[in-house]
Amino acid sequence: ALLHAIMKYNPAVSSSRRKSRKAHFTADSTARRKIMSCSLSKDLQAKYNVRSMPVRKDDEVQVVRGIYKNREGKVTACYRRKYVIHVERITRDKANGAQVNVGVQPSNCVITKLKLDKDRKAILERKDRSKAPAAAATDVIVESNMAGVD
Repeated sequence: ALLHAIMKYNPAVSSSRRKSRKAHFTADSTARRKIMSCSLSKDLQAKYNVRSMPVRKDDEVQVVRGIYKNREGKVTACYRRKYVIHVERITRDKANGAQVNVGVQPSNCVITKLKLDKDRKAILERKDRSKAPAAAATDVIVESNMAGVD
């Protein structure tokens, strides 16, 4: 009886486990970029008013979960096909003695230093939560002024 009380927030999005899994595992590279996001460290969150960001090569991350917990390093590769990132100095030795990178899931990391370029700065500007309500308010004012134009 209680099951009918819980409503979906968006009827256009399926809540089916099967469809969610299919969407995840057949996602294209741009969708995977977004899925492979990391939280920002507390000081970066305070600085930019942004909680998380898609991770990229040359960011510096700290692992916060798993057997590599508290290890820090620069991201050397974002392996989108496997949904993992490679972090420098997180490696293991193969049987023949060769060193191989170990994949770390981005959800288990926090970004401690961002590689900033103009596109990344634009993303931070857009996601800045301190500005968002003000921008929405100005849109409403413009629309109300345009109401009597017709």
